[in-house]
Amino acid sequence: MDKNTIAGFVLIALVLFGFAWWQQPSAEQLEQQRKEFVKDSIAAAKKTQAAKVAAAKQVQQKTAAAADTTALFHTALNGQAQDITLKNSKVELTLSTKGGVVKKAVIKNYVGHDVTVKDGSKDQKNVTLFSGDDQSLNFMLATKDANIETKDLFFTPTNVTDTTVTLTATAGAGKTLTLNYTLGKDYLLHMSLQADGMSGMFAPNYNQMDINWQDKCRQQELGFTFENRYATLTYKKHDGGTTQLSETSEKEETTEEPLDWVAFKNQFFSAVMISKDNFAQGANLKSTPLDKETHYLKDYEANMKAGFDPTGKRPSEFEFYFGPNDFRLLQAVEKESRFHKDLDMQRLVYLGWPLFRIINRWFTLYVFDWLSKIFPMGVVLILITLLLKAITYPMVKKSYMSSAKMRVLKPKLDEATKQFNKPEDQMQKQQAMMQKYSEYGVSPLSGCLPMLIQAPIWIAMFNFVPNAIQLRGQSFLWMKDLSTYDPIFSWDHSLWLIGDHISLTCILFCGANLLYSWFTMQQQKDQMVGQQADQMKMMQYMMMLMPLFFFFMFNDYSSGLNFYYFVSLFFSAAIMWALRKTTDDSKLLEILEAKREENKKNPKKMSGLAARMQALQEMQKKQQEDLRRKQEQLNNKKKGL
Repeated sequence: MDKNTIAGFVLIALVLFGFAWWQQPSAEQLEQQRKEFVKDSIAAAKKTQAAKVAAAKQVQQKTAAAADTTALFHTALNGQAQDITLKNSKVELTLSTKGGVVKKAVIKNYVGHDVTVKDGSKDQKNVTLFSGDDQSLNFMLATKDANIETKDLFFTPTNVTDTTVTLTATAGAGKTLTLNYTLGKDYLLHMSLQADGMSGMFAPNYNQMDINWQDKCRQQELGFTFENRYATLTYKKHDGGTTQLSETSEKEETTEEPLDWVAFKNQFFSAVMISKDNFAQGANLKSTPLDKETHYLKDYEANMKAGFDPTGKRPSEFEFYFGPNDFRLLQAVEKESRFHKDLDMQRLVYLGWPLFRIINRWFTLYVFDWLSKIFPMGVVLILITLLLKAITYPMVKKSYMSSAKMRVLKPKLDEATKQFNKPEDQMQKQQAMMQKYSEYGVSPLSGCLPMLIQAPIWIAMFNFVPNAIQLRGQSFLWMKDLSTYDPIFSWDHSLWLIGDHISLTCILFCGANLLYSWFTMQQQKDQMVGQQADQMKMMQYMMMLMPLFFFFMFNDYSSGLNFYYFVSLFFSAAIMWALRKTTDDSKLLEILEAKREENKKNPKKMSGLAARMQALQEMQKKQQEDLRRKQEQLNNKKKGL
């Protein structure tokens, strides 16, 4: 590998952790943020006060309605809450007759971690996505005389089976509000809301109801910070793609387009609400990060409007997905849905920016699916690494041979450039080197492109592995769970930069990175000439410090990702060592000498990037000569005066 190859590794490092530094606010931005904070605080206080007034008014109205036997839904405002359970082999959903919505969702066949106990001794057989007050869903209808909120109503259950239930709230004689639920074979729950005999109670142009959906997103994995990076409120535009709110800061957004669905997502599981006739534009969506001590990731809230037919001829239909963020399963949801819409829910599995998404979508996923049917997940990561190394081997070999050619030519380069030792002679020195490379048919830039081709694979895996639910709960060697960190030391309180643990695979990855950097640097010493050798010393410091940056960045990352990088660097070092041992420098020099003789007999004009670099150097040389000549003329004029 040459210095361009090493620069490629530096580029990868910058891509992986540089964005955090770029986003540091300036002093002006901080002042603006302070002003906005004060403004928002005043607005929030006013909003809170208005909400208290509205809540007090609602309590008065509800108290009056409860006392008035002729009031709408008088009988439904009183009752005893009852739980109804719908279940299949994949999920178990508990609905309450108070409010008529799902109050608890249990996803089967996935380990439910008790995050308060790090040793896993209190883990459960299934994952509880939410329960109790963690999540609430309220449908609001405005009649001419009153506001109806389903959260206040007691529904009567009928048609109860393991997969169906009908919940009915009586508004008065011949007037009902009915919720019908049907659980599919997997993770999809269908729901319809219909009002019967109530058309005259609404305004003539009334055709939308309000929906308030809230969720406290539970921490499901041991690594709070790592999981929080992938927990986000995500929504799908009806005629567009998916969008997500900020994962790291409080964010509130009002949509400008109708929506197909809204998802409350954590790293590996999601609760998704889908509307048959879309949620209207102007939906207000909010995500608020929570503290680690709460064991909740974020507060999600969605205030939306959906179609409502007061005549009761057409029900309002919704579907709910309570399940894993599995790419293939989410693709299948679209086929199981009754709405026949382009849901594109597999976007809940983040596969990276467009280029990296293409690699993961059309290569990594297929290879991963195929291998995971045969081998354990840890072996799958090793085999994927080997496959990628086999694919990129020709490019790696080309890069290495470019370095080897420059290494064996170093004595000749030293001889050709020894007269250019002054600082002002560096341009001539570069030209002499380029001329010598051209004579032997060697391109010093040939090692750069292969490294840049490999970089997208590294970054693609950086996006794929943390989102692969197949790794969740899978053990390999000393790693108990490939989807989270593997601590060898842990403590109670989080420390700056390092957190509350030290991950063994992170140490291995950083150690392998350090050794590989040292190995490549040793090879560079034999091929650098003059000023390049001095520049190489600075590059060495950067390469040696890079593992330290990686340690602080990756200590909280999943052991599966760190293990993949460790194995990848190990095989990279092994390949470089094997190429070094199998390369005969004397024979390579003979080949280059033969190439030089052939080039003398059949001289070829320099082309491509090398030709452009030579032209640039010649232009710079000409500019320097012109500048020197003008300076001499100016000095002569001054002497004449």
